Amino acid sequence: MAVKVYVVFYSTYGHVAKLAEEIKKGAASVEGVEVKIFQVPETLPEEVLGKMGAPPKTEAPVITPQELAEADGILFGFPTRFGMMAAQMKAFFDATGGLWREQSLAGKPAGIFFSTGTQGGGQETTPLTAVTQLTHHGMVFVPVGYTFGAKMFDMESVHGGSPYGAGTFAGDGSRCPTEVELEHAFHQGKYFAGIAKRLKGGSA
Repeated sequence: MAVKVYVVFYSTYGHVAKLAEEIKKGAASVEGVEVKIFQVPETLPEEVLGKMGAPPKTEAPVITPQELAEADGILFGFPTRFGMMAAQMKAFFDATGGLWREQSLAGKPAGIFFSTGTQGGGQETTPLTAVTQLTHHGMVFVPVGYTFGAKMFDMESVHGGSPYGAGTFAGDGSRCPTEVELEHAFHQGKYFAGIAKRLKGGSA
């Protein structure tokens, strides 16, 4: 049976969505892994999003909390809001009480990726504070560590990401994920899928 990896994200301006697509590609590159990508429900009215200049949402289907239980492993992506996950993703986690009550996600591996506005805007605090959600569900947090290699130590260019997971800087919204950031995301997807496969009993 294929190992099911879900990539679940929230993205306001598209930065996290781009990372999600690369993570999906990375996970899909592992033999025996089936990857699906979803976005969580938007909580802001269209009128507000319009005033914010937010682009249309991607075509990724909107996931329900109950669907999480179908996955063997889940990667969650979201932008930061003052060093923590965006309210839309928090609202989604808040709706998983039924899964928590049954501990339906316990033992499943989970990873995190993210976007921040600035270099000091939460590339570590955003995923770190999100781990509490995984902990209450009994999920196994899988950080990417420094497995991405030398590019994590590069000081010649600005790039997001940390040992917690792949990341990007949005700046004023006009900055797009760089090649290195996208490579980091692909690597995280591939690395995570390999772990999920081993945990399910296969060999990566």
